[in-house]
Amino acid sequence: MADHAHDHGHGDAAAHHGPTTGTYIIVAVFLTVVTALEVGIYYVEAIRTSAAFVPVLLFLSAMKFFTVVGFYMHLKYDHKLFRRLFGGPFLIAISTMLALLLLFGQIAL
Repeated sequence: MADHAHDHGHGDAAAHHGPTTGTYIIVAVFLTVVTALEVGIYYVEAIRTSAAFVPVLLFLSAMKFFTVVGFYMHLKYDHKLFRRLFGGPFLIAISTMLALLLLFGQIAL
């Protein structure tokens, strides 16, 4: 009986663990690479003067945002409802910003 209780408790604890140290290191390296890419894109004049400049930076920033929220704020390991409550309004905000950028001529289709 004690073994069953121990197994059950251990199984629940293992299922609810967050990211490991290795995961944090991989995420930090990923964020560093994406940030370096963003900075590098700024210094390439052909990209900086093109219509794709703002959308590319927005996309890279959104990738970093979801990575930070998912791993450092542990949203990836929370219930799906929390992801929807957080992601839904974010998608509405991004859509609104993109529509405004399109409306004011900052991006083209």
